[in-house]
Amino acid sequence: MKLNLIGLLFGVAFGGVLAASNLHEYDTIHAMLRLDEFDVFWFMASAIAVSAPLLWLLERRRVRTPFGGDLVLSRSKPEKHHVQGGALFGVGWAIAGTCPAPALVMVSSGAVLGLVAIPGIFLGLHLRERQQKSGAHVGDGEHRETVVVPG
Repeated sequence: MKLNLIGLLFGVAFGGVLAASNLHEYDTIHAMLRLDEFDVFWFMASAIAVSAPLLWLLERRRVRTPFGGDLVLSRSKPEKHHVQGGALFGVGWAIAGTCPAPALVMVSSGAVLGLVAIPGIFLGLHLRERQQKSGAHVGDGEHRETVVVPG
């Protein structure tokens, strides 16, 4: 219960930052993607500049997560499916002018586009889940399932 409350508070704070930065505005995202405004790029760069060294330090000090596990960062070399997934995400981002977190902020601010984007996000997640179950995908090697064959 305590972790849920902490998560809720951080989520509300994050949503507030997104709203204050106008990252839930369709025009803001399109201005960034057209390279007319660089504020969003600076926003993302500052988040990476703060979080990457902090996560590296926490991992190195073997800090435990609130769930009791070790903090271990995932590392993988860029592969073809990473580029394909990034391109697909980028196309969706360009068309909708949003991604998951700002889409929720859109809805809370009364923007109707968020009501279209959120079902689209869930549809994409559902299709990815079906693709993984069908075996017609290339994994990143991080999430392997153990298959036990009787015999």
